[in-house]
Amino acid sequence: MTSSINRSKSLVLALLLGLGACKVSKDVATPAADVPGQFRNSATTDTSSIASVPWKSFFGDPVLQQLIDSAIARNYDMQVALKNIQSARLVLGQSKLGYWPDLNFNSTYSRNRPADNSLNGQFAPAIVGHKYLEDYNVNVGLSWELPIWGKIQNQQSKALAQYLQSAEAQKALQTNIVEGVADGYYNLLMLDAQLKIAKANLALNDSTLAIIRLQYNSGDVTALGVQQAEAQEQSAAELIPQLEQGILLQENALSILTGTLPRSIARSTTLEEVPVRDTLSAGVPAELVSRRPDVRSSELALTVANANVGITKASLYPSLTITAQGGLNSFRASNWFNIPGSLFGVVGGGLTQPIFQRKQLKTQYDLAVVDREKTVIQFRQSVLIAVGEVSDALAKIQKLKEQQVVAARRVATLRQAITNANMLFRNGLANYLEVITAQSNVLQSELELASIKKGQLTAEVELYRSLGGGWN
Repeated sequence: MTSSINRSKSLVLALLLGLGACKVSKDVATPAADVPGQFRNSATTDTSSIASVPWKSFFGDPVLQQLIDSAIARNYDMQVALKNIQSARLVLGQSKLGYWPDLNFNSTYSRNRPADNSLNGQFAPAIVGHKYLEDYNVNVGLSWELPIWGKIQNQQSKALAQYLQSAEAQKALQTNIVEGVADGYYNLLMLDAQLKIAKANLALNDSTLAIIRLQYNSGDVTALGVQQAEAQEQSAAELIPQLEQGILLQENALSILTGTLPRSIARSTTLEEVPVRDTLSAGVPAELVSRRPDVRSSELALTVANANVGITKASLYPSLTITAQGGLNSFRASNWFNIPGSLFGVVGGGLTQPIFQRKQLKTQYDLAVVDREKTVIQFRQSVLIAVGEVSDALAKIQKLKEQQVVAARRVATLRQAITNANMLFRNGLANYLEVITAQSNVLQSELELASIKKGQLTAEVELYRSLGGGWN
């Protein structure tokens, strides 16, 4: 008889363990990333990637490194991201307790004065010696929902994926912050260079205007020549406060990004001194899935979606709950802790099967399935966007390099032209219009060359970020 009971218990335990491991829904596997064998516009076949280079090695300027360090440590968005990780870690820790029962302690006292004509009212004086009834109770209650249908397993899987997602979100934010600080710093260097160009051009215009005024006084040029030279000088002068305004606004933006009040930003170099890298290896596209934080987060979102489907599907199946309660109970305070006379215990079990809830549970399951299908689409889209961003950055690097070569030649040609124009003008072999035109062309070409140099540096940073670099 005893062996038969033991076999029955073993069978029930094995059945419960089997139901606990049973998943009522089938997970959708992460789809294969649709990526090309090589990035478009990639100039090298090197399988290594600059994304594996730590940002402190990628950016050699100590001032820029200090700005990025400050932004990572003090940026408020970054601080919120770290708090999100902390919250997700707490949820993950709580989810690990899903297999444990709920345990509650309870202590109560009650006094009841029944009616004299009630059954309790008739017998209470004879039993307790007065017309009221007292009840003293202290107990421990236990409630345990058996882990069947894989519900708790899915809850843990969801919590883990959400925790990992919060970490990936922090990484993605850091890559954007690194890119933003570097781009702002290079923009500051470009504005410095353009301000220097504008001031030099203004000095040149002042010199030309002085010569034209002398020629006007001697009757060699008309008042129109003086007016056009003055207009050219005023145009160059107007550019200076515009560039100074741009510098102030960029310094304020960088200060806020680094978590400080608006202030002056120190520069340890000039735009001309910052080297442009000859070659940058993008690696192979397949590595984007594991390296880019936003793509990795989209992949983890599918894990969350699979878990939600499992949880909502399990809600359609019966749940089995075991409850137990035990403690001390007495109707006299003097006998409350009289053991074993005041001991009591209750054990129960319940099976709950949802039948009619206005299709709410089924709708929740259907919505979870639709959300999972959307997550698959969003994962494919994130991979596509990542590959596109890398290809865009590679195209910018390639074409800006070609533009820089042409622009540098044009500046060299125009600088020689302005030298010749000034010489001819002083010797009376060229008119003032040729000099003014040459000066205007040099100004625009030098400003454009500085802009192209900044674009090259920005394209390098964009490639670094789009490949998944900047968070390590």
